[in-house]
Amino acid sequence: MKENTMQFKPTLKLMDATMLVAGSMIGSGIFIVSADITRNVGSSGWLLVVWLITGFMTLTAALSYGELSAMFPKAGGQYVYLKEAYNPLVSFLYGWSFFTVIQTATIAAVGVAFAKFTAYLIPSLSEDLVFLDFGFISISPAQLLAIVVIVVLTYINSRGVNSGKTIQTTFTLTKLLSLFGLIIFGLFFLDKEIWKSNWENMWTLAPLSVDGSLGTYTTLAAFGAIAAAMVGSIFSSDSWHNVTFIAGEIKNPAKNIGLSLALGTIIVTILYLLTNVMYTGVLSLHDIAYADKDRVAVASANVIFGTSGTIIIALMIMISTFGCNNGLIMAGARVYYSMAKDNLFFKKAGTLNKNAVPGFGLWIQCIFACLWCLSGKYGDLLDMISFVVVLFYMLTIFGIFILRKKRPDADRPYKAFGYPVLPIIYIIMGLAFCTLLIIFKPKFTWPGLIITLTGIPVYYLVTFLNKNKKEIGNS
Repeated sequence: MKENTMQFKPTLKLMDATMLVAGSMIGSGIFIVSADITRNVGSSGWLLVVWLITGFMTLTAALSYGELSAMFPKAGGQYVYLKEAYNPLVSFLYGWSFFTVIQTATIAAVGVAFAKFTAYLIPSLSEDLVFLDFGFISISPAQLLAIVVIVVLTYINSRGVNSGKTIQTTFTLTKLLSLFGLIIFGLFFLDKEIWKSNWENMWTLAPLSVDGSLGTYTTLAAFGAIAAAMVGSIFSSDSWHNVTFIAGEIKNPAKNIGLSLALGTIIVTILYLLTNVMYTGVLSLHDIAYADKDRVAVASANVIFGTSGTIIIALMIMISTFGCNNGLIMAGARVYYSMAKDNLFFKKAGTLNKNAVPGFGLWIQCIFACLWCLSGKYGDLLDMISFVVVLFYMLTIFGIFILRKKRPDADRPYKAFGYPVLPIIYIIMGLAFCTLLIIFKPKFTWPGLIITLTGIPVYYLVTFLNKNKKEIGNS
Protein backbone atom coordinates (compact mmCIF):
# COMPACT_ATOMS: atom_id res chain seq x y z
CA MET A 1 0.00 0.00 0.00
CA LYS A 2 1.12 3.56 -0.64
CA GLU A 3 0.93 4.44 3.05
CA ASN A 4 3.56 1.82 3.89
CA THR A 5 6.04 3.26 1.39
CA MET A 6 6.03 6.73 2.94
CA GLN A 7 9.33 7.93 4.40
CA PHE A 8 10.15 10.53 7.06
CA LYS A 9 10.96 13.93 5.56
CA PRO A 10 14.08 15.65 6.96
CA THR A 11 12.72 19.20 7.27
CA LEU A 12 13.79 20.32 10.78
CA LYS A 13 16.81 22.63 11.07
CA LEU A 14 19.13 23.18 14.06
CA MET A 15 16.91 25.97 15.37
CA ASP A 16 13.83 23.72 15.24
CA ALA A 17 15.68 20.89 17.01
CA THR A 18 16.98 23.22 19.73
CA MET A 19 13.50 24.62 20.29
CA LEU A 20 12.20 21.05 20.63
CA VAL A 21 14.81 20.31 23.31
CA ALA A 22 14.14 23.51 25.29
CA GLY A 23 10.40 23.49 24.68
CA SER A 24 9.97 19.87 25.81
CA MET A 25 11.92 20.60 29.00
CA ILE A 26 10.07 23.73 30.09
CA GLY A 27 6.55 22.87 31.17
CA SER A 28 5.01 23.88 34.49
CA GLY A 29 7.64 22.45 36.83
CA ILE A 30 9.86 25.51 37.16
CA PHE A 31 6.81 27.51 38.27
CA ILE A 32 5.85 25.01 40.99
CA VAL A 33 8.40 22.48 42.24
CA SER A 34 10.73 24.91 44.05
CA ALA A 35 8.18 24.87 46.87
CA ASP A 36 8.67 21.15 47.54
CA ILE A 37 12.44 21.48 47.11
CA THR A 38 12.57 24.27 49.71
CA ARG A 39 10.47 22.28 52.18
CA ASN A 40 12.99 19.45 51.89
CA VAL A 41 16.25 21.44 52.04
CA GLY A 42 15.26 24.54 54.05
CA SER A 43 17.82 27.00 52.61
CA SER A 44 18.48 29.06 49.51
CA GLY A 45 21.96 27.60 48.98
CA TRP A 46 20.70 24.05 48.90
CA LEU A 47 17.75 25.09 46.73
CA LEU A 48 20.24 26.17 44.06
CA VAL A 49 22.45 23.12 44.67
CA VAL A 50 19.52 20.83 43.85
CA TRP A 51 18.96 22.68 40.57
CA LEU A 52 22.72 22.71 39.88
CA ILE A 53 23.02 18.95 40.41
CA THR A 54 20.03 18.38 38.14
CA GLY A 55 21.45 20.73 35.52
CA PHE A 56 24.83 19.01 35.65
CA MET A 57 23.22 15.58 35.28
CA THR A 58 21.02 16.76 32.42
CA LEU A 59 23.87 18.40 30.51
CA THR A 60 26.17 15.42 31.11
CA ALA A 61 23.53 13.03 29.82
CA ALA A 62 22.79 15.26 26.81
CA LEU A 63 26.48 15.45 25.86
CA SER A 64 26.74 11.68 26.21
CA TYR A 65 23.67 11.11 24.05
CA GLY A 66 25.35 13.20 21.37
CA GLU A 67 27.67 10.28 20.59
CA LEU A 68 24.78 7.83 20.32
CA SER A 69 22.66 10.15 18.18
CA ALA A 70 25.57 10.62 15.77
CA MET A 71 26.08 6.85 15.53
CA PHE A 72 22.38 6.03 15.04
CA PRO A 73 20.65 9.07 13.46
CA LYS A 74 17.30 7.37 12.98
CA ALA A 75 13.75 7.55 14.37
CA GLY A 76 13.34 6.06 17.84
CA GLY A 77 16.32 7.63 19.61
CA GLN A 78 16.85 6.08 23.03
CA TYR A 79 14.94 2.93 22.08
CA VAL A 80 17.39 2.35 19.21
CA TYR A 81 20.45 3.09 21.41
CA LEU A 82 19.37 0.52 24.00
CA LYS A 83 18.72 -2.10 21.33
CA GLU A 84 22.14 -1.57 19.76
CA ALA A 85 24.00 -1.56 23.09
CA TYR A 86 22.09 -4.36 24.84
CA ASN A 87 19.37 -6.46 23.24
CA PRO A 88 15.74 -6.23 22.06
CA LEU A 89 14.40 -7.08 25.56
CA VAL A 90 16.06 -4.08 27.21
CA SER A 91 14.94 -1.73 24.45
CA PHE A 92 11.40 -3.15 24.62
CA LEU A 93 11.27 -2.55 28.39
CA TYR A 94 12.16 1.07 27.69
CA GLY A 95 9.54 1.32 24.95
CA TRP A 96 6.98 -0.36 27.19
CA SER A 97 7.75 2.02 30.07
CA PHE A 98 7.81 4.94 27.67
CA PHE A 99 4.31 4.15 26.43
CA THR A 100 2.74 3.13 29.74
CA VAL A 101 4.38 5.66 32.09
CA ILE A 102 7.15 7.95 30.90
CA GLN A 103 5.76 9.78 27.88
CA THR A 104 2.02 9.34 28.24
CA ALA A 105 1.97 10.18 31.96
CA THR A 106 4.17 13.22 31.33
CA ILE A 107 1.80 14.39 28.61
CA ALA A 108 -1.07 13.95 31.07
CA ALA A 109 0.73 15.79 33.88
CA VAL A 110 1.58 18.73 31.64
CA GLY A 111 -1.95 18.78 30.26
CA VAL A 112 -3.46 18.88 33.75
CA ALA A 113 -1.04 21.70 34.68
CA PHE A 114 -2.26 23.68 31.65
CA ALA A 115 -5.83 23.21 32.81
CA LYS A 116 -5.09 24.17 36.42
CA PHE A 117 -3.72 27.55 35.40
CA THR A 118 -6.40 28.15 32.80
CA ALA A 119 -8.78 28.00 35.77
CA TYR A 120 -7.22 31.22 37.06
CA LEU A 121 -8.73 32.96 34.05
CA ILE A 122 -11.86 30.79 33.80
CA PRO A 123 -12.83 29.62 37.33
CA SER A 124 -15.48 27.23 35.99
CA LEU A 125 -12.59 25.01 34.76
CA SER A 126 -11.22 24.50 38.27
CA GLU A 127 -9.81 21.13 39.33
CA ASP A 128 -11.76 21.52 42.58
CA LEU A 129 -15.12 21.26 40.81
CA VAL A 130 -16.78 17.99 39.85
CA PHE A 131 -18.11 17.75 36.31
CA LEU A 132 -18.99 14.05 36.33
CA ASP A 133 -19.17 11.69 39.30
CA PHE A 134 -19.27 7.95 38.68
CA GLY A 135 -18.82 6.98 42.32
CA PHE A 136 -15.52 5.17 41.89
CA ILE A 137 -14.08 8.14 39.97
CA SER A 138 -14.98 11.81 39.68
CA ILE A 139 -13.96 13.98 36.76
CA SER A 140 -13.21 17.70 37.03
CA PRO A 141 -13.49 20.32 34.27
CA ALA A 142 -9.68 20.65 34.47
CA GLN A 143 -9.23 17.00 33.56
CA LEU A 144 -11.59 17.37 30.61
CA LEU A 145 -9.73 20.47 29.39
CA ALA A 146 -6.43 18.60 29.62
CA ILE A 147 -7.90 15.85 27.44
CA VAL A 148 -9.18 18.38 24.89
CA VAL A 149 -5.72 19.98 24.62
CA ILE A 150 -4.03 16.59 24.14
CA VAL A 151 -6.52 15.62 21.42
CA VAL A 152 -6.14 18.96 19.60
CA LEU A 153 -2.33 18.80 19.64
CA THR A 154 -2.41 15.20 18.48
CA TYR A 155 -4.60 16.17 15.55
CA ILE A 156 -2.30 19.07 14.62
CA ASN A 157 0.76 16.80 14.69
CA SER A 158 -1.02 14.16 12.62
CA ARG A 159 -1.23 16.78 9.86
CA GLY A 160 2.55 16.71 9.33
CA VAL A 161 5.81 17.60 11.06
CA ASN A 162 5.74 21.19 9.77
CA SER A 163 2.48 21.86 11.63
CA GLY A 164 4.00 20.68 14.90
CA LYS A 165 7.28 22.48 14.17
CA THR A 166 5.58 25.86 13.77
CA ILE A 167 3.77 25.55 17.09
CA GLN A 168 6.91 24.29 18.82
CA THR A 169 9.24 27.07 17.68
CA THR A 170 6.68 29.84 18.22
CA PHE A 171 5.62 28.75 21.70
CA THR A 172 9.15 27.92 22.86
CA LEU A 173 10.55 31.30 21.82
CA THR A 174 7.60 32.99 23.51
CA LYS A 175 8.08 31.18 26.81
CA LEU A 176 11.86 31.63 26.80
CA LEU A 177 11.42 35.38 26.38
CA SER A 178 8.61 35.46 28.95
CA LEU A 179 10.64 33.57 31.54
CA PHE A 180 13.66 35.78 30.91
CA GLY A 181 11.42 38.84 31.30
CA LEU A 182 10.04 37.54 34.61
CA ILE A 183 13.61 37.08 35.88
CA ILE A 184 14.59 40.65 34.88
CA PHE A 185 11.52 42.18 36.54
CA GLY A 186 12.01 40.05 39.63
CA LEU A 187 15.63 41.05 40.07
CA PHE A 188 14.69 44.70 39.47
CA PHE A 189 12.11 44.52 42.31
CA LEU A 190 14.43 42.51 44.56
CA ASP A 191 13.79 43.11 48.27
CA LYS A 192 17.18 43.57 49.97
CA GLU A 193 15.91 42.52 53.40
CA ILE A 194 14.33 39.33 52.08
CA TRP A 195 17.46 38.60 50.06
CA LYS A 196 19.71 39.06 53.10
CA SER A 197 17.47 36.91 55.30
CA ASN A 198 17.30 34.10 52.72
CA TRP A 199 21.05 33.96 52.21
CA GLU A 200 22.27 34.39 55.81
CA ASN A 201 22.23 30.66 56.55
CA MET A 202 22.46 29.46 52.97
CA TRP A 203 24.10 26.09 53.76
CA THR A 204 21.75 24.93 56.48
CA LEU A 205 20.24 21.65 55.25
CA ALA A 206 17.07 20.94 57.23
CA PRO A 207 13.32 20.39 56.73
CA LEU A 208 11.33 23.64 56.78
CA SER A 209 8.04 23.32 58.64
CA VAL A 210 4.87 25.32 58.08
CA ASP A 211 5.50 27.43 61.20
CA GLY A 212 8.87 28.51 59.80
CA SER A 213 11.01 26.39 62.12
CA LEU A 214 13.83 24.16 60.89
CA GLY A 215 14.09 20.50 61.87
CA THR A 216 17.14 18.26 61.72
CA TYR A 217 18.37 15.43 59.50
CA THR A 218 20.63 12.49 60.17
CA THR A 219 23.39 12.15 57.56
CA LEU A 220 21.50 9.50 55.59
CA ALA A 221 18.22 11.38 55.87
CA ALA A 222 19.94 14.51 54.53
CA PHE A 223 20.94 12.63 51.37
CA GLY A 224 17.40 11.29 51.18
CA ALA A 225 16.03 14.83 51.41
CA ILE A 226 18.22 15.93 48.51
CA ALA A 227 17.03 12.97 46.43
CA ALA A 228 13.40 13.70 47.33
CA ALA A 229 13.92 17.35 46.41
CA MET A 230 15.44 16.37 43.07
CA VAL A 231 12.28 14.54 42.01
CA GLY A 232 10.75 17.88 41.09
CA SER A 233 13.83 19.37 39.44
CA ILE A 234 14.48 16.23 37.38
CA PHE A 235 10.86 16.15 36.22
CA SER A 236 11.15 19.83 35.28
CA SER A 237 14.33 19.15 33.31
CA ASP A 238 13.21 15.95 31.64
CA SER A 239 12.25 15.23 28.03
CA TRP A 240 15.38 16.94 26.65
CA HIS A 241 16.09 13.74 24.69
CA ASN A 242 12.83 13.93 22.72
CA VAL A 243 14.78 15.39 19.81
CA THR A 244 16.54 12.03 19.35
CA PHE A 245 13.20 10.37 18.60
CA ILE A 246 12.64 12.45 15.47
CA ALA A 247 16.16 12.02 14.05
CA GLY A 248 14.71 10.89 10.74
CA GLU A 249 13.12 14.32 10.28
CA ILE A 250 16.15 16.46 11.13
CA LYS A 251 18.55 17.81 8.53
CA ASN A 252 22.15 16.64 9.05
CA PRO A 253 21.15 14.65 12.17
CA ALA A 254 24.67 13.40 12.96
CA LYS A 255 25.67 17.00 13.69
CA ASN A 256 22.48 18.83 14.58
CA ILE A 257 21.03 16.42 17.16
CA GLY A 258 24.09 16.54 19.41
CA LEU A 259 24.40 20.31 19.00
CA SER A 260 20.71 20.91 19.74
CA LEU A 261 20.95 18.73 22.85
CA ALA A 262 23.85 20.80 24.18
CA LEU A 263 22.33 24.19 23.30
CA GLY A 264 18.83 23.38 24.56
CA THR A 265 19.91 21.93 27.92
CA ILE A 266 22.38 24.78 28.58
CA ILE A 267 19.74 27.45 27.85
CA VAL A 268 17.15 25.82 30.11
CA THR A 269 19.58 25.09 32.96
CA ILE A 270 20.71 28.74 33.06
CA LEU A 271 17.10 29.98 32.99
CA TYR A 272 16.10 27.60 35.79
CA LEU A 273 18.97 28.73 38.04
CA LEU A 274 18.22 32.41 37.42
CA THR A 275 14.52 31.86 38.09
CA ASN A 276 15.27 30.37 41.50
CA VAL A 277 17.68 33.20 42.30
CA MET A 278 14.82 35.57 41.49
CA TYR A 279 12.44 33.65 43.78
CA THR A 280 14.83 34.13 46.72
CA GLY A 281 14.95 37.86 46.02
CA VAL A 282 11.21 38.51 46.24
CA LEU A 283 9.88 35.82 48.61
CA SER A 284 11.00 34.55 52.00
CA LEU A 285 11.99 30.87 52.15
CA HIS A 286 8.79 30.18 54.06
CA ASP A 287 6.69 31.86 51.35
CA ILE A 288 8.50 29.83 48.69
CA ALA A 289 8.01 26.57 50.59
CA TYR A 290 4.37 27.15 51.44
CA ALA A 291 3.07 29.12 48.47
CA ASP A 292 -0.61 28.41 47.84
CA LYS A 293 -0.81 25.04 46.07
CA ASP A 294 3.00 25.26 45.55
CA ARG A 295 2.54 28.00 42.95
CA VAL A 296 5.75 29.86 43.69
CA ALA A 297 5.75 31.77 40.42
CA VAL A 298 2.26 33.12 41.12
CA ALA A 299 3.32 34.31 44.58
CA SER A 300 6.44 35.95 43.09
CA ALA A 301 4.50 37.63 40.28
CA ASN A 302 1.99 39.03 42.77
CA VAL A 303 4.86 40.72 44.59
CA ILE A 304 6.39 42.01 41.34
CA PHE A 305 3.27 42.99 39.36
CA GLY A 306 0.61 43.29 42.04
CA THR A 307 -2.83 41.76 41.50
CA SER A 308 -2.20 41.32 37.77
CA GLY A 309 0.69 38.96 38.58
CA THR A 310 -1.60 35.95 38.81
CA ILE A 311 -2.96 36.53 35.32
CA ILE A 312 0.54 37.09 33.90
CA ILE A 313 1.87 33.81 35.33
CA ALA A 314 -1.28 31.93 34.35
CA LEU A 315 -0.79 33.03 30.74
CA MET A 316 2.93 32.19 30.87
CA ILE A 317 2.25 28.68 32.16
CA MET A 318 -0.53 28.13 29.64
CA ILE A 319 1.91 29.05 26.84
CA SER A 320 4.67 26.98 28.42
CA THR A 321 2.65 23.81 28.97
CA PHE A 322 0.90 24.02 25.60
CA GLY A 323 4.24 24.22 23.80
CA CYS A 324 5.77 21.55 26.02
CA ASN A 325 2.98 19.10 25.31
CA ASN A 326 3.25 19.76 21.60
CA GLY A 327 6.90 18.66 21.70
CA LEU A 328 6.12 15.59 23.79
CA ILE A 329 3.29 14.50 21.52
CA MET A 330 5.29 15.15 18.34
CA ALA A 331 8.30 13.10 19.46
CA GLY A 332 6.66 10.23 21.32
CA ALA A 333 5.02 8.47 18.40
CA ARG A 334 8.39 7.95 16.70
CA VAL A 335 9.38 5.49 19.43
CA TYR A 336 6.27 3.39 18.81
CA TYR A 337 7.11 3.55 15.10
CA SER A 338 10.53 1.97 15.74
CA MET A 339 9.01 -0.63 18.08
CA ALA A 340 6.43 -1.57 15.45
CA LYS A 341 9.20 -1.97 12.87
CA ASP A 342 10.70 -4.57 15.24
CA ASN A 343 7.29 -6.28 15.53
CA LEU A 344 7.06 -5.27 19.20
CA PHE A 345 4.12 -2.85 19.00
CA PHE A 346 0.89 -2.51 17.03
CA LYS A 347 1.85 -3.11 13.40
CA LYS A 348 -0.06 -0.07 12.21
CA ALA A 349 2.13 2.17 14.41
CA GLY A 350 5.01 1.30 12.08
CA THR A 351 3.42 3.03 9.09
CA LEU A 352 3.31 6.69 8.14
CA ASN A 353 0.15 8.46 7.07
CA LYS A 354 -0.20 10.61 3.96
CA ASN A 355 1.49 13.48 5.84
CA ALA A 356 4.62 11.35 6.47
CA VAL A 357 4.07 11.06 10.24
CA PRO A 358 3.12 7.99 12.35
CA GLY A 359 -0.56 8.85 12.67
CA PHE A 360 -1.67 5.65 14.41
CA GLY A 361 1.13 5.98 16.95
CA LEU A 362 0.06 9.53 17.69
CA TRP A 363 -3.54 8.53 18.35
CA ILE A 364 -2.77 5.45 20.47
CA GLN A 365 -0.49 7.67 22.56
CA CYS A 366 -3.29 10.21 22.81
CA ILE A 367 -5.75 7.63 24.16
CA PHE A 368 -3.36 6.40 26.83
CA ALA A 369 -2.38 9.93 27.90
CA CYS A 370 -6.07 10.83 28.24
CA LEU A 371 -6.61 7.82 30.51
CA TRP A 372 -3.71 9.07 32.68
CA CYS A 373 -5.44 12.46 32.89
CA LEU A 374 -8.42 10.78 34.52
CA SER A 375 -6.42 8.60 36.89
CA GLY A 376 -3.92 10.50 38.99
CA LYS A 377 -2.63 13.68 40.52
CA TYR A 378 0.26 15.74 39.19
CA GLY A 379 2.58 14.86 42.10
CA ASP A 380 1.87 11.13 41.87
CA LEU A 381 2.84 11.05 38.21
CA LEU A 382 5.90 13.20 38.86
CA ASP A 383 7.36 10.85 41.48
CA MET A 384 6.74 7.72 39.42
CA ILE A 385 8.21 9.15 36.22
CA SER A 386 11.44 10.59 37.65
CA PHE A 387 12.65 7.25 39.03
CA VAL A 388 12.02 5.23 35.86
CA VAL A 389 13.45 7.97 33.62
CA VAL A 390 16.77 8.18 35.47
CA LEU A 391 17.00 4.38 35.49
CA PHE A 392 16.91 4.25 31.70
CA TYR A 393 19.20 7.27 31.34
CA MET A 394 21.83 5.36 33.31
CA LEU A 395 21.41 2.25 31.17
CA THR A 396 21.67 4.28 27.97
CA ILE A 397 24.80 6.15 29.08
CA PHE A 398 26.41 2.89 30.20
CA GLY A 399 25.62 1.69 26.69
CA ILE A 400 28.31 4.06 25.41
CA PHE A 401 30.93 1.98 27.25
CA ILE A 402 29.44 -1.23 25.83
CA LEU A 403 29.40 0.08 22.26
CA ARG A 404 32.95 1.40 22.53
CA LYS A 405 34.02 -2.16 23.34
CA LYS A 406 31.67 -4.00 20.96
CA ARG A 407 32.19 -1.66 18.02
CA PRO A 408 35.55 0.10 18.47
CA ASP A 409 35.82 0.87 14.75
CA ALA A 410 32.28 2.19 14.28
CA ASP A 411 31.93 5.66 12.79
CA ARG A 412 31.54 8.22 15.59
CA PRO A 413 31.13 11.71 14.07
CA TYR A 414 30.89 13.03 17.63
CA LYS A 415 32.33 11.50 20.80
CA ALA A 416 30.86 11.95 24.27
CA PHE A 417 32.37 15.01 25.96
CA GLY A 418 34.40 14.15 29.06
CA TYR A 419 34.36 10.40 28.37
CA PRO A 420 34.78 8.31 30.49
CA VAL A 421 34.77 10.60 33.55
CA LEU A 422 31.51 12.52 33.05
CA PRO A 423 29.43 9.47 32.04
CA ILE A 424 30.74 7.58 35.10
CA ILE A 425 29.88 10.51 37.37
CA TYR A 426 26.36 10.58 35.93
CA ILE A 427 25.88 6.86 36.52
CA ILE A 428 27.09 7.16 40.14
CA MET A 429 24.80 10.13 40.79
CA GLY A 430 21.88 8.37 39.12
CA LEU A 431 22.40 5.23 41.22
CA ALA A 432 22.50 7.33 44.39
CA PHE A 433 19.31 9.17 43.38
CA CYS A 434 17.37 5.99 42.57
CA THR A 435 18.55 4.15 45.71
CA LEU A 436 17.65 7.04 48.02
CA LEU A 437 14.29 7.44 46.31
CA ILE A 438 13.44 3.78 46.89
CA ILE A 439 14.32 4.20 50.58
CA PHE A 440 12.64 7.54 51.25
CA LYS A 441 9.83 7.78 48.65
CA PRO A 442 8.88 4.16 47.90
CA LYS A 443 5.17 4.75 47.36
CA PHE A 444 5.54 6.03 43.81
CA THR A 445 8.94 4.61 42.85
CA TRP A 446 8.04 0.93 43.15
CA PRO A 447 4.91 1.25 41.00
CA GLY A 448 7.00 2.71 38.17
CA LEU A 449 9.55 -0.10 38.49
CA ILE A 450 6.82 -2.74 38.64
CA ILE A 451 5.20 -1.34 35.49
CA THR A 452 8.59 -1.58 33.76
CA LEU A 453 9.10 -5.18 34.86
CA THR A 454 5.63 -6.22 33.68
CA GLY A 455 7.04 -5.62 30.23
CA ILE A 456 9.14 -8.81 30.53
CA PRO A 457 6.24 -11.30 30.18
CA VAL A 458 4.67 -9.02 27.57
CA TYR A 459 7.90 -9.12 25.53
CA TYR A 460 8.12 -12.92 25.60
CA LEU A 461 4.42 -13.24 24.76
CA VAL A 462 4.79 -10.91 21.76
CA THR A 463 7.93 -12.67 20.50
CA PHE A 464 6.22 -16.06 20.93
CA LEU A 465 3.22 -14.90 18.92
CA ASN A 466 5.49 -13.42 16.24
CA LYS A 467 7.41 -16.70 16.00
CA ASN A 468 4.22 -18.75 15.64
CA LYS A 469 2.86 -16.34 13.07
CA LYS A 470 6.08 -16.64 11.06
CA GLU A 471 6.03 -20.44 11.24
CA ILE A 472 2.40 -20.55 10.10
CA GLY A 473 3.25 -18.21 7.24
CA ASN A 474 6.12 -20.46 6.14
CA SER A 475 4.12 -23.71 6.35
